[in-house]
Amino acid sequence: MKKISLLSLSVILTLSCASQKSSFAQVDPTKYMNTITADELKTHLYIVASDEMEGRETGSAGQKKAGVYLIDQYKKNDISFPTGAADFYQKIPAAFLNAKRNENLPDSENVWAYIEGSEKPNEVLVISAHYDHVGTKNGEIYNGADDDGSGTVALLEIAQAFQIAKKAGHGPKRSILFLHVTGEEHGLHGSRYYSENPLFPLANTITDINIDMIGRRDEAHAGSNNYVYVIGANRLSTDLDNICTIANAKYTNLVLDYKYNDPKDPNHFYERSDHYNFAKNGVPSVFLFNGVHADYHKPTDSPDKIEYDALAKRAQFAFVTAWELANRSERPIVDKK
Repeated sequence: MKKISLLSLSVILTLSCASQKSSFAQVDPTKYMNTITADELKTHLYIVASDEMEGRETGSAGQKKAGVYLIDQYKKNDISFPTGAADFYQKIPAAFLNAKRNENLPDSENVWAYIEGSEKPNEVLVISAHYDHVGTKNGEIYNGADDDGSGTVALLEIAQAFQIAKKAGHGPKRSILFLHVTGEEHGLHGSRYYSENPLFPLANTITDINIDMIGRRDEAHAGSNNYVYVIGANRLSTDLDNICTIANAKYTNLVLDYKYNDPKDPNHFYERSDHYNFAKNGVPSVFLFNGVHADYHKPTDSPDKIEYDALAKRAQFAFVTAWELANRSERPIVDKK
């Protein structure tokens, strides 16, 4: 675990403020952060991870139902699809999904929503989560409540919080793309498709915050759920790593666990979720994760086992990190290979 002393944090904060001149309009995001609630996350997740969605297998009828639900929530919050898109879908043909190894997957689609920036609309922050899971096996539904229903519903709440801020006159300076990707369980296909067919140039994409499994705890944190694994933030950008630390210290006070950020870690989680298709193209990326647990990829990964207080706290951390990124005077500098 990466430990940061109070002195080190003070130095980071001082350097950050000095480099920013005026960091951004002094708007406290706390009241918007607090619109991300355990109750609303629970309401969404009991639908997204319900039996009706049939495990959200890539391209399945159940996944498409989940996609419709997501779009309906964006519409209710007056959040539209991105500029330059025809609708809320980025359609992905079966030929692409089956090109690497033919699993007979049907056509599928990423789902996207968008809030345009007020000052730097051409610079885009991506917040991503995969909304597919593994479907049904031997008559049992794999609901995927944590993997990755938790990240999926976190995006809904984060988008709502930004939209509430925008309606109050405090919209983000940079644009934000909320990207629900398909095909993660079969090889990160949806994010790979987006990275090869980006709606906004990757050169203009300042960061990807990827959220994959943030609703439970693992054995290493049996005594407390007040933590989140932070993976990849410092791989390309010292700025991004510092921004995560600063946002947490200011607003959420989670324990940031960097265990799986070690390039020598045998689990290789850095390469196993959708941020990787941004990172390998030079986009600073951070992956938020709760670690694996006994119900990982089992039909018992159900919404009743989610710790909604932890899900809310981690979604709030993602929101305030996004707030910092969207509103700072400068985008994160890529200073590492």
